Amino acid sequence: MPAKSESAGVAGKSPAISRSAIGAALLISLQFSSRILTFVVNQVLLRYLSPELLGISTQLELYSITVLFFARESLRIAIQRQADTKDDDFENSDKSDRSHVDARTAAGRSQAIVNLAYISIGLGAVFASGFAWLYLHTTPAQNPFVLETPYVRESLFIYGFAAIGELLAEPCYVIAQQKARFEVRASAESTATVLRCLMTCGCAILASRMGRDIGVLPFALGQGIYALSLTIVYYWKFRTTSSTSGFSLIPTRISSDSTLYIFSYFSWPLLSLSGTFFVQSIVKHFLTQGDTLIITSLASPRAQGMYALASNYGGLIARLLLQPVEEVSRNHFGKALSAVTGISSKEVVLTTRDQLLRLLRVYVLLSICIVTVGPTTAPLILKAIAGSRWSSSGAGSVLSTYCYYIPLLAINGLTEAFVSSVATEPELHRQTIWMIGFSIAFAGAAFTCLQVLDLGAKGLVWANGANMLCRILWCTAFIKTYLKRHGAGLDSEFLIPRPITIAAAAVTYAVLVQLHSTFNDGILDYLESGVVAVVFITVL
Repeated sequence: MPAKSESAGVAGKSPAISRSAIGAALLISLQFSSRILTFVVNQVLLRYLSPELLGISTQLELYSITVLFFARESLRIAIQRQADTKDDDFENSDKSDRSHVDARTAAGRSQAIVNLAYISIGLGAVFASGFAWLYLHTTPAQNPFVLETPYVRESLFIYGFAAIGELLAEPCYVIAQQKARFEVRASAESTATVLRCLMTCGCAILASRMGRDIGVLPFALGQGIYALSLTIVYYWKFRTTSSTSGFSLIPTRISSDSTLYIFSYFSWPLLSLSGTFFVQSIVKHFLTQGDTLIITSLASPRAQGMYALASNYGGLIARLLLQPVEEVSRNHFGKALSAVTGISSKEVVLTTRDQLLRLLRVYVLLSICIVTVGPTTAPLILKAIAGSRWSSSGAGSVLSTYCYYIPLLAINGLTEAFVSSVATEPELHRQTIWMIGFSIAFAGAAFTCLQVLDLGAKGLVWANGANMLCRILWCTAFIKTYLKRHGAGLDSEFLIPRPITIAAAAVTYAVLVQLHSTFNDGILDYLESGVVAVVFITVL
């Protein structure tokens, strides 16, 4: 009988695992298609943009990312701790009174996260206004050239309104995540991405043909149409879901016998957890976007453009593949381990640990490929795509260095996804303290690399790598402690590649370095490097 019970428990998890796998596949497909489309459009735009304009567009993108991150990231992570629910639970509640929703039902739990999502909209308006004011008053002292660029102020305001518009879709987004409606998210984001690319590229080409200098306005208009279309598609897709499931996409009172709801609208446990994540998100955002923040403060717009190009190409793998895997993993880990208590849940912990280890092993193999082939072939690829003007600017060398950073970025994303899914509030407070220390160390290392050693953008990549390694070590120690608490081990030996893999990587790297020393910018260079890379991947 116990064996049968355990089997049933494991089988009961299979639908959630299946939904996570489907969700991962959809999000990876979405990221791949949207990033490839964006990549193609950017190649067209490079013919109409100077490094200075690309640098300014990076600043505006950072402004938008910062507003969205502070407004919604902590709430999103907290909401993912909400246990998975079934809509048929609503059958037991009173459908006649739609002025409130019963907190004990699936509809009530859905309504709780919808209500919480509206806090993001209010925060977005505050942050958009505050950061816009800060940008306009601090930029002249750092780079006077920036505000002299045509339409830069108008572009900033459009980016701000676009951020608020994107947050209007947040109630639909959290429901899509809770109910694993990944196809809705894929539809909304793909439609918005296509329209953004068309708008951005179309405006830039039209302005060029008319002989008008409109600066970074095409990027702003593209972001505006992205936010508008995203919100429209989300609400169109969910126009009937809320009514049939018993909750509303507008704030609605929640009926509860406990005092866990503030003003009968906001779940206090989720709100409290969001506050903890918010404090941590400030530090995390600096660590994630710290390179852009520092180079914006210390480098010229031209240097910013070069670094932006290198980091965009280098981070393409992270955005195409790693980011959706990290998002789905965080969502899955949070739901699978949200109710883990006592020895009886050891099977769930072991299953989740094995899933984490399998993902990490795939990441290790992918990292070996990137570190082996990337540093020597990256400058060639950059020259073929962006042209000799960009490759000779130093961006190729930065891109080569970035290849060593990608594996750390990948492993850190996955380990932090696990930590954020299972850590208690006191543990999150301790992590925040450590991350503050890491951020201070990163700022010091970046300043040393940029100002003292004059390593330029490559030094900034190395500083980022050191910071990421510290975060990985902390997360690994936490995961080991968590697993030990539940009677399991990490079994990190499983992650070590086979000796033949390591040997093949070393030989391939040596061959590519030798070939790189004889490159003469001819077609033969691409053929030789390609053959060596294909042989290595085949052996791997």
